[in-house]
Amino acid sequence: MANDVTYLGTGRRKNSVARVIMRPGTGVITINGRDFDDYIPSAATRLDVFQPLDITENEKSFDLQVTVHGGGITGQAGAIRLGIARALLQVNDDYRKPLKVAGMISRDSREKERKKYGLRKARRAPQFSKR
Repeated sequence: MANDVTYLGTGRRKNSVARVIMRPGTGVITINGRDFDDYIPSAATRLDVFQPLDITENEKSFDLQVTVHGGGITGQAGAIRLGIARALLQVNDDYRKPLKVAGMISRDSREKERKKYGLRKARRAPQFSKR
């Protein structure tokens, strides 16, 4: 078929990795074989994922098939958002400027700091007792 156009984008955030496959369609999003609203219950997180599509005004233009693993829901949502933004750049290079201004293109490089011995968390020391 001639209209088998697919756009791919990979997004990462914290420990999450998302592979986004974008095809022209009606705006259906499936994540790991589940419905979008089913997979991400929080409305605020759902808006976060939709940001690149809102900025480029493509909410109902593409069907998204997402495979994501690792991390929690928020990290996975951030990874999906970056994957969508990278796939949109393949669609039209004119989207780069508005996406860049909104901060959608750059990866959030913050990672969890490792726990150190003698501490309860990365920096949290055990409670000090004077007596």
